[in-house]
Amino acid sequence: MTDGATGSTSGWQDPAAISLMLDECETWAVVGLSGDPGRTAYGIAALLQQRGKRIVPIHPDARPVLGEQGYASLAEVPFPVDVVDVFRRSEAAGEFADQAVAIGARAVWFQLGVIDEAAFARTTAAGLAMVMDTCPAIEWGRR
Repeated sequence: MTDGATGSTSGWQDPAAISLMLDECETWAVVGLSGDPGRTAYGIAALLQQRGKRIVPIHPDARPVLGEQGYASLAEVPFPVDVVDVFRRSEAAGEFADQAVAIGARAVWFQLGVIDEAAFARTTAAGLAMVMDTCPAIEWGRR
């Protein structure tokens, strides 16, 4: 798959957007984060914490995870969110990009294997940084 703007996936993994999120953004809402340590979202959220990021679990259960209060939706988070990190299938991810725009987030991160070209276009057109089809663990490993 390619992104229409550049004809390649490189637009989805812009190094400047990745650096912004990894280096400058502190509060990460992790969509799909539950208390199950066997899930990828849990491991990545723990890594984010190890890297000094504040995580905000977003899951219908709204339970605390990794010592942080959970919320059922992005709209319920009572403080600013820098990055909305989405652990959902591609067909369900776009709505969270739209919610990220609605809450005034700075950026959206779609995890490895999650691609929604229309959501990428909408989100970047709204002025947010966005990456798709990669993972913070991978990107930190490249540094």
